[in-house]
Amino acid sequence: MSTAGKVIKCKAAVLWEANKPFSIEEVEVAPPKAHEVRIKIVATGICRSDDHVITGALVMPFPIILGHEAAGIVESVGQGVTSMKPGDKVIPLFVPQCGECSSCLSTKGNLCSKNDIGSAAGLMPDGTTRFTCKGKAIHHFIGTSTFTEYTVVHESAVAKIDSAAPLEKVCLIGCGFSTGYGAAVQTAKVEPGSTCAIFGLGGVGLSVVMGCKAAGASRIIAVDINSDKFAKAKELGATDCVNPKDFQKPIHEVLIEMTGHGVDYSFEVIGRTETMIAALACCQYNYGVSVIVGVPPAAQKITFDPMLLFTGRSWKGSVFGGWKSKDSVPKLVSDYMKKKFVLDPLITHTLPFTKINEGFDLLRTGKSIRSVLVF
Repeated sequence: MSTAGKVIKCKAAVLWEANKPFSIEEVEVAPPKAHEVRIKIVATGICRSDDHVITGALVMPFPIILGHEAAGIVESVGQGVTSMKPGDKVIPLFVPQCGECSSCLSTKGNLCSKNDIGSAAGLMPDGTTRFTCKGKAIHHFIGTSTFTEYTVVHESAVAKIDSAAPLEKVCLIGCGFSTGYGAAVQTAKVEPGSTCAIFGLGGVGLSVVMGCKAAGASRIIAVDINSDKFAKAKELGATDCVNPKDFQKPIHEVLIEMTGHGVDYSFEVIGRTETMIAALACCQYNYGVSVIVGVPPAAQKITFDPMLLFTGRSWKGSVFGGWKSKDSVPKLVSDYMKKKFVLDPLITHTLPFTKINEGFDLLRTGKSIRSVLVF
């Protein structure tokens, strides 16, 4: 029996307020409007950015359905949708690609103006929501909301992928892998023979390690206060692993001493202002490039010595690895299918969707790299 054009009732993890666990609720998901797509989510990853909303570090309206790293199957499409059809395998995109704004039209950018990252409105582009629960409107999260059996996204915020792709693996291409790998190969454009430092070895940080290796870096220094992550980092390409707790001096000084002059490229993949400065300071003083990959905490300011930049260092930001999403995600999935990179080492836990709170506990205690929830 077709559900197209009808309201679907399904399970979703609703966050009613900050610093509380998710509540598994029955929600109503409205049919897609014009240029929208309703997706049956098959697998969704747990990302640190979702946890930032729970803790209040990333301010969003409540109640809300979080989740943004997923893969699923098109259930139905709204009027005017021509790029996909029911039954297609897809990945939702928290960075859309409208193809019309200045960033989409430029070869230099990828952060489409239709994104909901900056505004944090928690609504579809038309200013409304497709979710209700117990008679209340439920907010969307950065245009995706994947902690639910069904979600609705704009056509510009979803990419059709290879029909043979394993969704419980390639869901990581919806955020973690692409964000980290792209920061190295797309944003920084790491060069063969270069020296790199990566601060933070979660799923995104380890994907940066993989990107640096793929780009031909000769020395890849992995930095984390959790030494349990070092074996995985070395497996994926790190040549050195450093725990700042093992030293009595600032970590940027340690890295400069290790390399003799500082690193060519550094990546901050935590989202802490003090490590952002350390990552910049550890770069070669004249031409080093530091990339901010971790989501910065809301309302925090950063204070640093401008001489760090005056001498020639560059400081860059990277959202979704600098990739133009609709163009790049299908290609990345194709590359995965051709075994050009691996995803399995990043997935430490696969859990039923109803154990979402357990998955977040694993993240917070440093026991997981990526947990994937399956429906």
